[in-house]
Amino acid sequence: QVQLVESGGGLVQAGGSLRLSCAASGRTFSSYAMGWFRQAPGKEREFVASINWSGGNTYYADSVKGRFTISRDNAKNTVYLQMSSLKLEDTAVYYCAARDDYSDYDAREIYEYDYWGQGTQVTVSS
Repeated sequence: QVQLVESGGGLVQAGGSLRLSCAASGRTFSSYAMGWFRQAPGKEREFVASINWSGGNTYYADSVKGRFTISRDNAKNTVYLQMSSLKLEDTAVYYCAARDDYSDYDAREIYEYDYWGQGTQVTVSS
């Protein structure tokens, strides 16, 4: 079992930046690939970014590429999502997810992840 707790969400103006954190506890964090997803009101949950177990490979949705950066610190059992140049359409609840996977597979579907956090709200205002 892995427990995930997100933090760092809040209210930010368009064009601003925010860094989300996801702290993991339980089984060995470094054996998991990690992902960030988001869900806006009335919309389905969608893939944002993912990072492989070592941090050596990262993947991004086209909508955030060049603006968001995913990273991880295996010594701290934490994955981060640095968000810059935020847009109104980035407003959503952001979820951290873990996938028991040592490969570099680019997992972008909800069903491909084994554990989920409770989410943190990000609101971008004009």
